[in-house]
Amino acid sequence: MLNVGDKAPAFSLPSDSGDHVSLKDLLGQTLVLYFYPRADTPGCTSEANQFRDAKKELERLGARVVGISGDSVEALAKFRDKYKLNFPLLGDTDHKTLEGYGVWQEKNMYGRKVKGIVRTTYIVGTDGKVKNVFTRVKVDGHIQEVLKALE
Repeated sequence: MLNVGDKAPAFSLPSDSGDHVSLKDLLGQTLVLYFYPRADTPGCTSEANQFRDAKKELERLGARVVGISGDSVEALAKFRDKYKLNFPLLGDTDHKTLEGYGVWQEKNMYGRKVKGIVRTTYIVGTDGKVKNVFTRVKVDGHIQEVLKALE
C-alpha cells in the first residue's frame, strides 16, 4: 500500500471508452482514485453509484473520480452504460498498476487463499502525491468519508 506523502505511481491504462488514460493526463486537479474488485457485482455497483451520484459535490470540492479494476474494456463499458456512470473506468488486466498501488493482494475467499483487489481509495493531490488513503473500504458510508477528507 502507498502512504500519505508518497508519489502516486505513473500508469497508462485502457478506459471504458477505449482510449488510454495516464496519471499525468489526470493531474491538475485532486484525483479520487478508487480500486474495486469487479464490475457489476453488488458492492462494486453500490460504490460506483455513490461516486456517480456525488459528482456535483465532488466537482465543487475540486475532485475528479476514476475507478480502476482488473476488468476488460468491454466489461467496463457495459458497467458504465448499465449504471450511467459519469467518470472513467480503467482496466488493468495485467495487474501491474494494481500491484504498484499495493491493492493486488492475497485474500481469503471462502477458506481459499486467492490473489485479488483489496477495495482501496487514494486521494491524490494536484502535485501527484497521496493525500489520503482508505484501505479495506466498506462501501456503506465510504462516499461520506471521501467527501469529508476533501473538505
